Amino acid sequence: LEAAQISLLWLDRSLSVERLPYQSIHGIVQGGTDPKLRTFSAKETCERACDGFSIGGLSVGEAQQEMLDTVSICTEILPLNKPRYLMGVGTPLDIVESVDRGVDMFDCVMPTRNARNGTLFTSLGRVQIRKSIYREVDDPIDPACKCHTCLHYSAAYLHHLFKAQEYTAMRLNTIHNLYYYLNLMKRIRQAIVQGEYAAFVRNFRTSNEAGSFS
Repeated sequence: LEAAQISLLWLDRSLSVERLPYQSIHGIVQGGTDPKLRTFSAKETCERACDGFSIGGLSVGEAQQEMLDTVSICTEILPLNKPRYLMGVGTPLDIVESVDRGVDMFDCVMPTRNARNGTLFTSLGRVQIRKSIYREVDDPIDPACKCHTCLHYSAAYLHHLFKAQEYTAMRLNTIHNLYYYLNLMKRIRQAIVQGEYAAFVRNFRTSNEAGSFS
């Protein structure tokens, strides 16, 4: 409770400062996975004149269902007419599930950090490019992808670069992962606009994209 109250004090202090026309302030809802603390923090934060609202303190080791339940508690309270931003999340499945619960925006190191470590997100599941099975694969890592990496380089070449510890591997992997995430958000928006998001979520949960590795 004390930590949640300190967050509110920082928010009040931030709101008291004059800001430039292009600047905005998001109140951050805290409270761990405790439903009472989250409810308190969300309601109190909504009392402030914020431009948007952030959900913080998640994806730090708790079970996925705990995280999603906590997100639901927050989004049920936060206003619909202002953006909701989930901080530090996450995997493609986390994003799809969180949008289903009313989240609008995300940030996470996953696309770039995983790229540097040789993990690539694809329509066929997650690829560990360091594995020897890719040593002689002449196809792109994701035949369905239209990113610069997939259009110009084979899985075998990416495997070679990564094993040789070439910095180009990190760059090409990052280009692919960022493209994948941006394309995922595009697909999410299209499904929402078309009124088909419930079906999109069901299909995604059972797809390789939800988290399988190769």
